[in-house]
Amino acid sequence: MKDNNKAQGSMFLYLMLFLLIMFIFASTGIGYILGEYFGLALEPVIGFNGNYPVITLFFAGLIVVFLSSFFTNLFTDWKKMGESQEITKAFQSEMTKARKEGNQNRVKKLMQMQPEIMRRQTESSSGMMKPMLFLIIFIWPIFIWLRSFLADLQYNYFTVPWADGVSFFSKPFLMQSWLWLYLIFSMIVGQMIRQGMKYISWSEWWKNIKGKIRPSSAR
Repeated sequence: MKDNNKAQGSMFLYLMLFLLIMFIFASTGIGYILGEYFGLALEPVIGFNGNYPVITLFFAGLIVVFLSSFFTNLFTDWKKMGESQEITKAFQSEMTKARKEGNQNRVKKLMQMQPEIMRRQTESSSGMMKPMLFLIIFIWPIFIWLRSFLADLQYNYFTVPWADGVSFFSKPFLMQSWLWLYLIFSMIVGQMIRQGMKYISWSEWWKNIKGKIRPSSAR
């Protein structure tokens, strides 16, 4: 119970820190300042002098997805997460079977195991929260820079098969068009990058790098 509370407390702390960083970025203007500095680095590399804004969006999404995958793999123990998922699946299957059979003795024993199952789930989930603290520092400024970059273009329209001039800032559904383009690129390319990074994370090469970056993880 003590370990479970500790794991839940850590996850709650990461969530609160994430929300705090978002609040600071939104209310103090730090996000906009970082966006300007990020622009100084990104615009010469992926800005293409404003001539290919759709490609700029593609590469911006690529950078964010790569950083997301990198930090997720850095802080996530995929083996531990897989074990936790399998244990949870087996636990739920046994619980369902015991209840169907009316085996109250078995149900009682399984209920006593539930806190340990929950602790494992919380520990594996907390590994997914840690990267968000780092990602918000990169994602927010990149978004700020993209919006500013697109707004400053002399011609901020793009072509699709069903229309010749769609504004990056039009709202076809809930979000502006440039955000939809960014999300589409991120989903398509991101899936390949995440699977590739996940595969690499099982290699000894990555374990050695992870051990150097996070010495505590090698213990």
